[in-house]
Amino acid sequence: MSQPSPELRALLDATLAFYDGRAESFWAATRDHDVAQNREAVLSALGVGGPWTLLDLGCGPGRDLKAFAERGHRVIGVEAVARFVTMARAYSGCEVWQQDFLALDLPAGFFDGIYANASLFHVPRASLPLVLSELHGALRTGGVFFASNPRGAGEEGYREGRYGVLYDWPGWREVVSAAGFEELTHYYRPAGVSAEQARWIASVWRKA
Repeated sequence: MSQPSPELRALLDATLAFYDGRAESFWAATRDHDVAQNREAVLSALGVGGPWTLLDLGCGPGRDLKAFAERGHRVIGVEAVARFVTMARAYSGCEVWQQDFLALDLPAGFFDGIYANASLFHVPRASLPLVLSELHGALRTGGVFFASNPRGAGEEGYREGRYGVLYDWPGWREVVSAAGFEELTHYYRPAGVSAEQARWIASVWRKA
């Protein structure tokens, strides 16, 4: 993966430092979040068969790593925050690679599915096409890519100490489609509210 500009590197580094300094409180606040719907979206798209080799991109302290592993899948985490890497390995018992989005080094055609829950929105907009290209290359043909991101209207910048891009659905669909992914479905979260009130957009894609 090519090296990002110093400006883009600084944006991500500040966000990683934010999480590193709040690792325990973040884990306490998110450990019991119910995102089973999102995990099931990946597995349903993969269909019958398995167990699957999955990548949890931005795995944090390891909540979803453990959940996938307990269902019999081989799941590998990628995480940039050093304290999260340690926590995820201990909590899940899974392999976790310390890499960040702007310096990914993933094996080509290796994964059946890539799961990016509440992580890719931290990638600066200018860097996202390159990151998606790396993910596309890491999937086998027919592999599944899942992403869930907070919803917005294209805003980009710092919010509460973290850098992020808040995509609307047309904007997210455009950039992911341009990376060579075929849309399977998308939905809004949390369940039980109208699309207009939903705070998250989840989408499932296939590498053709």
